Amino acid sequence: MNHIQSMVTLSNGKQMPWLGLGVYKMSEGQEVIASIEAAIRNGYRSIDTASLYQNEEGVGQAIKASGISREELFITTKVWNSDQGYDSTLKAFDTSMSKLGLDYLDLYLIHWPVKGKYKETWKALEQLHKDGRVHSIGVSNFQIHHLEDLLADAEVRPVVNQVELHPLLSQLELREYCKSQGIQIEAWSPLAQGKLLDNEVLKAIGAKYGKSTAQVIIRWDLQHGIVTIPKSSNPERIVENAIVFDFELTAEEMKQIDSLNQDQRVGPDPDNFDF
Repeated sequence: MNHIQSMVTLSNGKQMPWLGLGVYKMSEGQEVIASIEAAIRNGYRSIDTASLYQNEEGVGQAIKASGISREELFITTKVWNSDQGYDSTLKAFDTSMSKLGLDYLDLYLIHWPVKGKYKETWKALEQLHKDGRVHSIGVSNFQIHHLEDLLADAEVRPVVNQVELHPLLSQLELREYCKSQGIQIEAWSPLAQGKLLDNEVLKAIGAKYGKSTAQVIIRWDLQHGIVTIPKSSNPERIVENAIVFDFELTAEEMKQIDSLNQDQRVGPDPDNFDF
């Protein structure tokens, strides 16, 4: 793990970049296209979108314009809650692929564990995987009990669980469970939507290395073996977020950051959402 294109090997043998660009809340068209172009130009190879974000077409346009071969890129999208169920998931996948303009997807995720639906949705993902249309399948926002329920019947095991994770919500129990099951944890909202940027502990650690609080948090993720996808549409910040391979946090600094945990979410609770 020494540069922006360093990869983690997932439990199915596929490789995924440790660091990627999230495009949540980026508007379709020029904003998302320019952000991805800046990211790819500066070495990023992993892009994370979702049908909910309504910017898959822009993501596809930016990929096409990048001039980077498809095999070098790692593209993730997700099936939204209202599309869950077997047939509707297959249809939603076709829609996403048409918008992205891709022949295959690197990673397809169930966006949220919709009660009574996510198992049928998983069967659809398994079929897409068997058909070779998706190289890896996984979930997002699944708690331990959701994963246990899914694994009880799954033919193909999820290789990724993408969850809200940052120093205020370190998700240690979930991380340990996923590790025991060969499921790679991936952090969305790793910067807690900006709530941690003025944290004094993080600022002090950053000052020691000449790094921003965002860089310190991203480095903390990586040293914990967490795949991370910070979102930014600012080209300078996109570049800055990737300059995290030239320093290393000490064991004591890692503990200091771990101690910031308050089990505090900035997003919805996966056990209590209504969308």
